[in-house]
Amino acid sequence: MVIENSLGMRMVRVPAGEFLMGSDEPLEVLTQAFPRYERRRLVALSDEAPVHRVGITRAFYLGQHEVTVGQFRQFVQASGYVPESVADGTGGYGYNATYDPATTQRGDAFEGRDPRYSWKNPGFAQGDTHPVLNVTWNDAMALAAWLSAQEGVRYRLPTEAEWEYACRAGSRTRYAGSDDPQSLLATANTFDTDASVFWPRWQDQALSGHDGHAFTAPVGSYRPNAFGLYDMLGNAWEWTADWYGDSAYTQSSLNDPKGPADGNVRVRRGGSWHTWALYARCAYRNWNTPQTRYTLVGIRLLREVK
Repeated sequence: MVIENSLGMRMVRVPAGEFLMGSDEPLEVLTQAFPRYERRRLVALSDEAPVHRVGITRAFYLGQHEVTVGQFRQFVQASGYVPESVADGTGGYGYNATYDPATTQRGDAFEGRDPRYSWKNPGFAQGDTHPVLNVTWNDAMALAAWLSAQEGVRYRLPTEAEWEYACRAGSRTRYAGSDDPQSLLATANTFDTDASVFWPRWQDQALSGHDGHAFTAPVGSYRPNAFGLYDMLGNAWEWTADWYGDSAYTQSSLNDPKGPADGNVRVRRGGSWHTWALYARCAYRNWNTPQTRYTLVGIRLLREVK
């Protein structure tokens, strides 16, 4: 079942159910599957374990697509909300062909923070149907609160468990129905030959093929998963509701877990148009502070079922 809200967001009804959350693939298996990656990157995936059974006891609606530039613009214009990338004057991050990561202390792939970059400008061209980027966790919460007040139903960010349940859509594989990183070329916009042209230093981590987009793609450009959700992997990282905890899975409740009670950083999931295949798996966990705005990070909203 698919419904459409007042901003034109299509929401897919995701049924209640159970799934196995996380990953505990042995290091030797990961080494064979991802031979070009440094061992330290594979060892660092330990926060995906232990694999544990989770019950999602209530059905919910989840955005069929990531929130688009056009939808976010409608929200800003109608609500008067000023996104953090503009409000605090420090801007966001963006692509600049002349920027050299080696000249900075962090060695970041993108230039920023800089007032030139914001949700309106990630440094490359986007249309209204592309996923909005450079949006903070706080921006996402503001959008959810405004939509809830407008429509009289509750919108929010999905929990980490709800997100992974929706991403897997009944599958236990690394990606949507496959363990093969190359399968991403048909199902997700990630770091491939198209993108590596702009970042030759990371060519070894690029998928050996073309997904048709060097930067973001219009939402819904690839095959959906079994729940009818698009771009759960790739295109834009998606904020979740949870605080991050590296040992959260050892303390997880059986039903509808909500993550740690507090923390310093919020979980984001799913990878982006610039993400290597290792980090675009259903189980992969990453995080940022709630104020982070980045040219890879966007939003997908959940709407509760009355």
